[in-house]
Amino acid sequence: MNSGKPQKEPFINSFVVIFQNEEDCENIYFVAYSLWKTKFWHPFFGGSVIPFLRLPDFSKEFNTKASLMMQEHEEHQKNIAALKLLEKKEKQFHENINLINDLRRVILYRYSKTK
Repeated sequence: MNSGKPQKEPFINSFVVIFQNEEDCENIYFVAYSLWKTKFWHPFFGGSVIPFLRLPDFSKEFNTKASLMMQEHEEHQKNIAALKLLEKKEKQFHENINLINDLRRVILYRYSKTK
């Protein structure tokens, strides 16, 4: 379920938060990502078929929770750095899986053509 999930690009039926600099954007993105991943938003969802998060609920709860999460600045920075590293490693992992699949396809294609 993607309700409440932060994205780096806007999409239909979403709301956008604009920042003055990239650093603030990255910090808040990972706070929002942490809240989504831990299912923090589930009690606030509306909708019986397609869950959605209302903007007033987001504004009220996010500001409070983000302030608490970022109070210990040094720990917050370490957590953000760890999450960025994990995101980078995950991207590399997916790229490697795609390369393995491509190589497999090439080998199978060559193998089937030689017989």
